[in-house]
Amino acid sequence: MDLAHQERGIVPRVRFEIVSDIRATEIIASGHGIHILSRLVRLYGRANWRKMKGLATVRLEDGTITEAEVHWFEAHGIGKRRMKIKRLIEQV
Repeated sequence: MDLAHQERGIVPRVRFEIVSDIRATEIIASGHGIHILSRLVRLYGRANWRKMKGLATVRLEDGTITEAEVHWFEAHGIGKRRMKIKRLIEQV
């Protein structure tokens, strides 16, 4: 990750594992307020989709453990899908 991305807290696509519970969860959007709703329905099925965000401790590909803001889509009976790191918060 280059310095410009680090300064702005932008994280490029990277594989990660969540090592703690997700806390401080919030609903960002739901229903037709979700930009990719048609894609979610096509890939995973019709449901009450919500875009969520929260804080979690994550382990990155290189083994670094850090605090991050994560975003994902969630629906009852389907679960969490398309989880990604939006920004790194601090080193643990």
